[in-house]
Amino acid sequence: MSKDPLLQPYQLKHLTLRNRIMTTAHEPAYPEDGMPKDRYIAYHAERARAGVALAMTAGSAAVSRDSPPVFNNILAYKDEVVPWIRKLTDACHDHGCAVMIQLTHLGRRTGWSKGDWLPSVSSSKHREPAHRAFPKLAEDWDIERIISDFADATERMKEGGMDGIELQVYGHLLDQFWSPLTNDLDGPYGGQSLDSRLKLVFDVLRGIRKRVGDDFIVGLRYTADEAEAGGITPEEGIEISKRLTDSGMVDFLNVVRGRIHTDPAMTDVIPVQGMKNAPHLDFAGAVKKATGMPTFHAAKIPDVATARHAVDAGLLDMVGMTRAHMADPHIVQKIVEGREDDIRPCVGATFCLDRIYAAGEALCIHNAATGRELSMPHSITPAENKKKIAIIGAGPAGLEAARVAAERSHDVTVLEAQPDPGGQVRLTAQNPRRREMISIIDWRMSQCAARDVAFHFNTWAEATDVTALDPDVVIVATGGLPNTELFESGKDQDLVVTSWDLISGDVKPGQNVLIYDESGDHPGLMAAEVAANAGASVEVMTPDRVFAPDIMAMNLTPYMRALQDKDVTFTVTRRLLNVTRDGNQLKATIGTDYSDFTSEKTYDQVVVNYGTMPMDELYFDLKPLSSNHGAVDYEALVAGRPQQIMRNPDGGFQLFRIGDAVSARNTHAAIYDALRLVKDI
Repeated sequence: MSKDPLLQPYQLKHLTLRNRIMTTAHEPAYPEDGMPKDRYIAYHAERARAGVALAMTAGSAAVSRDSPPVFNNILAYKDEVVPWIRKLTDACHDHGCAVMIQLTHLGRRTGWSKGDWLPSVSSSKHREPAHRAFPKLAEDWDIERIISDFADATERMKEGGMDGIELQVYGHLLDQFWSPLTNDLDGPYGGQSLDSRLKLVFDVLRGIRKRVGDDFIVGLRYTADEAEAGGITPEEGIEISKRLTDSGMVDFLNVVRGRIHTDPAMTDVIPVQGMKNAPHLDFAGAVKKATGMPTFHAAKIPDVATARHAVDAGLLDMVGMTRAHMADPHIVQKIVEGREDDIRPCVGATFCLDRIYAAGEALCIHNAATGRELSMPHSITPAENKKKIAIIGAGPAGLEAARVAAERSHDVTVLEAQPDPGGQVRLTAQNPRRREMISIIDWRMSQCAARDVAFHFNTWAEATDVTALDPDVVIVATGGLPNTELFESGKDQDLVVTSWDLISGDVKPGQNVLIYDESGDHPGLMAAEVAANAGASVEVMTPDRVFAPDIMAMNLTPYMRALQDKDVTFTVTRRLLNVTRDGNQLKATIGTDYSDFTSEKTYDQVVVNYGTMPMDELYFDLKPLSSNHGAVDYEALVAGRPQQIMRNPDGGFQLFRIGDAVSARNTHAAIYDALRLVKDI
């Protein structure tokens, strides 16, 4: 019997959980037509198979029609959800994993122009800043209907085989009622008394218990401290926690600290990279101590050591490692097998959540199999025929190709021009807040070292260097260099510098700096931060209607916090047309896509962030020597079949290029390129 605190079973009411690790409620946005179909099931089943004890599914399955999902959530108000829930629960139960679901009414945290175009409803007359829709104040018949909706949805989940449900009570309707900041009602559910503000939650709990009985497990994930003036205080949160305990209707408490009504507030609840790990863990422990209740919690607990401490110190009964399981669904299995060093680390990039809030689907920045369990493997199987594979470039694309090829048992050699691996990720990690990104590289180097991949650094590969290796397959992952040609201008701007120049420290910031950001991704704001920290007056300009759209909501927050007290302005809908000398300064000609208006402005430094252009000379030198002339069978690639194109019978090797050596994209795209190509070689 293991003595590891994380591997001890836990008894929750009648339910025995096999260890102390869970995935907390999150919506990866994989449902189809509001139903958790095959892709959704495969995602949770992968983690269940690897040993997670409890899968809390859904990030807020909707209980009512006037709670239309803000992204692709499960529609728990539809009877047709039951058989799909049954398939989901069966898939998890088959692997010994308990499974529950989070239910909610979004209240004002949604919009009226979604779903059935019903007005959003809340206890607040104010719109939520993040979702912008003005709600109507809830009437008595709304409240009666919603109480019944919660009971109906819980009954559906019980019928579908769920082990329990969790009510979402932070930022959504139930919390809007119980927070003094968001309750503008009169009558029995309004006012400032705690009794009246909590009445809806307890009415919902009574309605649920009446419908499903006392044995079914019911808990709350709730804010016990809003961390904002006028909101729920820690003392009031402890009192609420005690009242929930004393009610006898609640089986576990899943503690949250903070609010989620704005992007910055949500980022404090769900911290991103560069922020403190487990910032609310001690507070969750205080709730457990005050109530004696089974206590769950998750907030940037990315590593096994922190999770182990949370349980060993008696702060938590079940520890949530949700983003960590998106990076590596096999965490528990690797703990059991003594392979903690093999765990793929969560780097806190929060690419997963930011994509959801931008109406995308959850994807891990450096595990391209997450969310693609039906087509991409988390575990690589050896190939039948061993090949010699040459990879040029040791950035994220090249290293993923090397890792996967080595796991396929191929003989792998990597040639890299720089003295160190990492490519653009190494540049990214220059920002102290983004240092965690280097784990993307370190983990792959470790995996490659364990599989005897040969690396040759400080090696600028020519075609003869590659052919001398007598390879069967050549993969060009040489990345790109910053583009300094303005949009459709036809010429490089030789007077400008690039965002890379400032981030790397190769060029010092000027005093009056234009950051012209046409890509809208991290390097633009990273360069702006470097310049602002050096005391420069900085203007961030974009031709788009918003700035930095590719950074998205939660990752934008740390940049904005870092720049608010600096001399930084943001200019949208302005396009840089040309840069010329004006004495010892630079004259920028500025236009707009919306009219023929132009203007001129002087700066002493112009910094351009406009993606990269592929470093593809080696690829084109090798192309005529290859059997496929570099061609890729896209049908085979997408279907998961080996590449078999033959365009040159005299060619000696297959040739492919991946990542930014093809076109400027992001880290996830580079890693996905490598995984889906090399897994079939």
